[in-house]
Amino acid sequence: MTGLVKAELRKFFSTRLWWIMLLVVLAWTGLGLSLSIALAGMEGQPARDTVEFQQMAWIYGGGTSSFTMILGIVMMTSEYRHRTFNSTFLVTPVRGRVIVAKLVTGLLVGLLFGAAVMTLTAAAVIPATLTAGGEFSPFANEIPRMTAGVVAAITLYVLLGIGLGALIRNQVGAIMTGIVWTFLLETIVVSVPGLQEFGKWTPGGVTTALYDTGADFGFGAAEVLPMGTAVALLTGYALLFSLIASFTTVRRDLV
Repeated sequence: MTGLVKAELRKFFSTRLWWIMLLVVLAWTGLGLSLSIALAGMEGQPARDTVEFQQMAWIYGGGTSSFTMILGIVMMTSEYRHRTFNSTFLVTPVRGRVIVAKLVTGLLVGLLFGAAVMTLTAAAVIPATLTAGGEFSPFANEIPRMTAGVVAAITLYVLLGIGLGALIRNQVGAIMTGIVWTFLLETIVVSVPGLQEFGKWTPGGVTTALYDTGADFGFGAAEVLPMGTAVALLTGYALLFSLIASFTTVRRDLV
């Protein structure tokens, strides 16, 4: 299994996909952080020396999970598109092991992207807070919980993308389905008060619960699950996406 994971990692890092998507994720995070810092202290926005500013800015990276979902989709659908699974399954005929290796690779890639996002976040938020006369502690103001939540969201959505890519093998179709769900449907059900009772159980609602600060962005404060429930459900979603990827690939013929 270790050899399969190493092979998957070599395959992943031998393409341009990883660094292009990493740049996109960092650029999106950087844009959010730049706007947060530039608008700090203006009407309705917390000043840079406040805890509220730290909490608001610290979770911007969670918004990049949609991009890491696309990354997971491409990781999976490229195998079908270029038929590289054919040669892989000739060398390793037990398909389940190959899919597990793909999922482990997705997990590691998600953690890598999450670490990069949080490094950029820290590099922007900490100096912005200190230069404004505020105080910052990495172990206070729910910073550890929000950090773990953002990294978990980014990682979960890589696995979601792999599962979706296994279910919908057409790359364009899978990406469009993912975009409609994350950017449109999930945003609506998580943000609109009348739909939050349903939205809090979706993958986006669950990950929001891990780093929610109770902020009101005009739609009312988000209605989220308790922390313990969110962690359990997050684990369940990760297992579900993994099973989808495994069963759909093991049971269906490659064409």
